Amino acid sequence: MDDESLSQWAERRDARIGQLRTVPFVSGDGHRGSHLNPDAPRAIQRWNGHMWEPYGFAANLAEARRVPFPNTEVAPSSGSAPKLGPGTGKHRKPRSPR
Repeated sequence: MDDESLSQWAERRDARIGQLRTVPFVSGDGHRGSHLNPDAPRAIQRWNGHMWEPYGFAANLAEARRVPFPNTEVAPSSGSAPKLGPGTGKHRKPRSPR
């Protein structure tokens, strides 16, 4: 049988301790995709090794994403994308004779 040992399982479980997630406050059948209600308030939860516990609150999706991922700001690009040079690539249209 390919079962993992108890020590391997405990190590894998303990690696997640302190992990944060955001959960929208919704009514109905449970959690939905975060993109459906970006302006809805969010609960921030922390994994304690056994269950998700309340950790904080965010007013909307943008604010909620800054809590678990604080350094994921998109840096401005340093120029335009590289131009494709002349070539005979597989997907290039053949030039018409002049």
